[in-house]
Amino acid sequence: MTYKLVASDLDDTLLRDDLTISQETIDAMHQAVARGVTVTIATGRSFPSAAKIANQIGLNVPIITYQGASIKNLLDEEVLYERMVPVESARFLLDFCEKRNLHLQLYHGDKLYAGEDNDKIKNYVRLSKTPYIIGDLRQWIDIPQPKMLIVDKPEVCDQLREELLPLLGEQMHITKSKPHYLEFMHKEGTKGHAIAFLAGHIGCTLDEVIALGDAWNDREMLEVAGLGVAMDNALPELKELANYVTKSNNEDGVRHVIEKFILNV
Repeated sequence: MTYKLVASDLDDTLLRDDLTISQETIDAMHQAVARGVTVTIATGRSFPSAAKIANQIGLNVPIITYQGASIKNLLDEEVLYERMVPVESARFLLDFCEKRNLHLQLYHGDKLYAGEDNDKIKNYVRLSKTPYIIGDLRQWIDIPQPKMLIVDKPEVCDQLREELLPLLGEQMHITKSKPHYLEFMHKEGTKGHAIAFLAGHIGCTLDEVIALGDAWNDREMLEVAGLGVAMDNALPELKELANYVTKSNNEDGVRHVIEKFILNV
């Protein structure tokens, strides 16, 4: 099979635990590009956060951010695909979180908003390097936003997901990117929808796509891609539905896939 598009998640997939990418992996990505393959990233991070990493790698392509709710060109930042959270659903979720005293984060204009400057948002931005603004979330709830996020203990996030799916599941895509992050997007704001759009945009079929990930928010893109790849450090459930399991993020699993399926090393 000749593959024309490779889309990799960032955290715990392309990035090692220390948030770096090996030079060998970067070299393999460049070799794939030299063969005419579009190599991109598909992440839950904001565009500015993801763009920094894409620029470090030396990519010059549209990148998928906010779990698939947005696709932007890296250089001119032209928006190719965008799906925003329905306003009524956003209001409902804010009401729900305020009643339960839950930590909710909003996104708009590539900025992050929260109601309280606590350890939850500080730990979040330590990873994503996203600037944030503290204030009353009510003043921002009606503006277009690609995703909303609850930060809490893993067991609390699991419980909230089960409770909110019957209430919001028809209007929103609800997923987890990490055990303690519960994320809410438009129904078509998934990595699967974004991969399908991008494949059509560059002129390839989904059979010609390789998608790599580690977490449950990667499920949709692994399902639609011709070759859905789970990292060795991925959730067991993701490994079960993957077509192939590669090495871990700390063992250059992405490089291994590029070399095996594209460079034929």
